[in-house]
Amino acid sequence: MKLTAKHIIKTTNLSIGYTSKNEVKTIASNLNIDLNAGNLVCLLGKNGIGKSTLLRTITKVQPSLHGTIFINSNKLETLSNTNLAKMLSLVLTERLPDSSLTVFELVALGRQPYTNWIGYLTTEDLHIIKLAFEKTNTKHLTNYKCYELSDGQLQKVLIARALAQNTPIIVLDEPTAHLDLHHTINTFSLLKNLASEFKKTIIISTHEVNLALQLADELWLMTPSKFITGKTSELIKNNDLNLLFESNLISYNKTLNQFTISNS
Repeated sequence: MKLTAKHIIKTTNLSIGYTSKNEVKTIASNLNIDLNAGNLVCLLGKNGIGKSTLLRTITKVQPSLHGTIFINSNKLETLSNTNLAKMLSLVLTERLPDSSLTVFELVALGRQPYTNWIGYLTTEDLHIIKLAFEKTNTKHLTNYKCYELSDGQLQKVLIARALAQNTPIIVLDEPTAHLDLHHTINTFSLLKNLASEFKKTIIISTHEVNLALQLADELWLMTPSKFITGKTSELIKNNDLNLLFESNLISYNKTLNQFTISNS
C-alpha cells in the first residue's frame, strides 16, 4: 500500500466493535479512511451508530476487529504508547476523576510524553504550556482547582492540555455534549482557528450537524448503510447528507445549507 507524506490517518477494511466472552460484536465494518494532514474533520451519525467506538479504535484506546490503521504512515499496533502520545492527543467526554489538581497542573500533564521520569518541566515545556493557555483564552484559570470549573471552562482547559501535548492530530469525542449554544459555538470556532493557525488535523465527533457543515473541511458520515468520507462540498453535491437520518422529518436543504425540519 502506498502512503504519501500527506496521509496523516489511513484505514483499510477496518472493522470496529467489541469482543467479550468469545463473542464478537461488530459495530461497523469496511471503513476506509484516507485523511490528509491539516484538516478539521467532523464525524457525524446518530446515537449508538459507533462514532465513539471508531475514535477509540483509531486512537488505540481499544483494538480493532479487522483491518489496518496507519497513523502518519506507521501501523498503529507498532507504535508505543509514548510515540503515539507524541503524534495524537485525545479529549474524551468523561468527567475527570475527583482530584485536587489545579488547571495548570492538568494542562502541564500534556507535556508528559516529553518529560523525564520525574516530570521535570524545561523552559521549552513552560513556553508551550503558556502558549496553550493563551490560544484557548484560559490563562486566568491557571490557579483554579479542576473541580471548580464549569463544563465550558473545563472543555477549554482539556483542549489546552491537548495543545500542550503538541501533537499533529487532536481527536475530540463530542466536545460540546454538555455545553450551551454560546459555549458550543465558541468551542467550534476555537478548534477551527487552531486547525488553521497550527495546521493540525482535528477530528471531532458531534451532533452539531449545522455547525459541522459550516466549519468542517471534511466530513465522515456513519450511516446505517455505509460509511462516507469526503469534502463537505462533495457530500452536499452527491446528496449524501440525507443518509444521516432515517426520518422524512429531517432533510438537508441546499439553499439554506443546513438541515431543516419538514412541515408535513
